[in-house]
Amino acid sequence: MGLRIILGLSFGAATAIWAQAPPAKDSSPFAGSNSCRPCHPAQALQFYRNPHFKSTVAANLPPEDTGCEGCHGAGKKHIAAGGGKATIGRAFSLLEPAQVLDTCLRCHSKDVNRTNIRRSSHTQANVVCTSCHSVHTPQSPKALLAKKQPDTCYGCHNEVRAQFAQPFKHRVNEGFMSCSDCHNPHGGNSAVSKTGHRPRMIEAGLQNEQPCMKCHTDKRGPFLFEHAATRVDGCEICHSPHGSMNTRLLKRPVVFTVCLECHNGAGSFGRQSDGVPTQSASHNMADPRYRNCTTCHVRIHGSNSDRTFLR
Repeated sequence: MGLRIILGLSFGAATAIWAQAPPAKDSSPFAGSNSCRPCHPAQALQFYRNPHFKSTVAANLPPEDTGCEGCHGAGKKHIAAGGGKATIGRAFSLLEPAQVLDTCLRCHSKDVNRTNIRRSSHTQANVVCTSCHSVHTPQSPKALLAKKQPDTCYGCHNEVRAQFAQPFKHRVNEGFMSCSDCHNPHGGNSAVSKTGHRPRMIEAGLQNEQPCMKCHTDKRGPFLFEHAATRVDGCEICHSPHGSMNTRLLKRPVVFTVCLECHNGAGSFGRQSDGVPTQSASHNMADPRYRNCTTCHVRIHGSNSDRTFLR
């Protein structure tokens, strides 16, 4: 009987102590993405369509890499203060360009070469991720672009917009191709010409070729007799890649004037020994018969049978 009384008192005391103990305090500064919905309904309504949404259902990710707080930082202090940019971990409108880039590269370093993007022309001009991409209100389903890809690029490159409006052009505005087919906005891997120069963030093709060869495969080679201009200086030595007033996107209106930029006999560069043959005496440029060089030199991009590209 006495043992029953002692056990009863002990159990009752323990129950009372447990009932009076305060609940464990959650020390985590993270509140979870669901806490953002009441104040940010527009963003929450669209977020489920966003590739970033999958982080909210990934059980193996820590809170700092999950949902809204994966980009904006811990939000519990922000909620307790009733909002305000100063109370959120990262308000992108207040961040410096380098901070925006660092935030995105926390997750996207596998998709984007970290070294290339930091040395790219865009980054050096303070054009970073949020300048082109919009996480909350993308206008393009691919890559979360803030606008359609041509309009995104035209926002800074107005001169290119004008070039694509010329009679002879690549069909970017028509949707046949896009800027990123030739350019890498995040920075390229290496130079595409033997001179070590990569103009305009060109995206290299196979074997470090210019991206032109992706479509113009008949010009790829290798050829037994190479046209030095295409291998050293690249396609743009003769062509304007975005658009031109001249057929075949040539830089000059008449074919022979393009050729004479190199084959002019000026200085030592024009000597046969230097690899750039000059015009022979039989080629009288005053005679219209000799003004369309490619009528005879049909393999001007390279030949496997004739040194002068006649066949």
